[in-house]
Amino acid sequence: MTVTLDRVSFRYEEMDMFFDAVFPPRALTAVIGPSGGGKSTLLNLIAGFETPLAGRVLIDGADVTALPPDRRPVSMIFQDNNVFAHLDLWRNVALGVSASLRLDAAQQQRVDDALAEVGLGPLARRLPGEISGGERQRVAVARALVRERPVLLLDEPFAALGPALRDDMLDLVKAMQDARGLTAIMVTHQPEDAARAASHTAYLENGRIVALRPTADLFSATDVPGLAAYLGDWKGA
Repeated sequence: MTVTLDRVSFRYEEMDMFFDAVFPPRALTAVIGPSGGGKSTLLNLIAGFETPLAGRVLIDGADVTALPPDRRPVSMIFQDNNVFAHLDLWRNVALGVSASLRLDAAQQQRVDDALAEVGLGPLARRLPGEISGGERQRVAVARALVRERPVLLLDEPFAALGPALRDDMLDLVKAMQDARGLTAIMVTHQPEDAARAASHTAYLENGRIVALRPTADLFSATDVPGLAAYLGDWKGA
């Protein structure tokens, strides 16, 4: 599904933001840029946690601007994995299907399959405190998967992980995005995350999307204001 921000304006504290962009369907797009530039706000506008002052949010051509988050075809994974400490991993994932945790046989199988897919099947009855931080993020990924929404938003979900674990999680998300044909938009402060996993990358600064291009094209560009200063000495592209 194509995600379109059609002349969306928003104000946060002293910053006026304006987003006008089309995120490609069935692709993983990274969003990079300086801290405080509006990257998380961009995701919140798509998810419905924030309401534009003007403009429209379109998903697959349908105007969802007035819809609450639970009625949008969107799932979101945060840096704070929102895993509930008193529930085992199976029930944490099952919350993605039903907050009541009353699941029929088919729904229970969806939870089992999602846990297996992220490599946590044998740990299903453990509590979050008994597993690692990387494994807790796998729980968050599995919970997003069982929601079966075609748009996946990721707000720096792996920032707290070390380089090796972060690469593992990026590879996992990319494989799942490819297999399901999801439209994924991932905020990251690490350009190497974009280079590793994203087919497209947007550079966002001061509440504006300065450029959105295929990742290799963006990182080799010399005509994107602010990008060279942001990347600094990074040569990973």
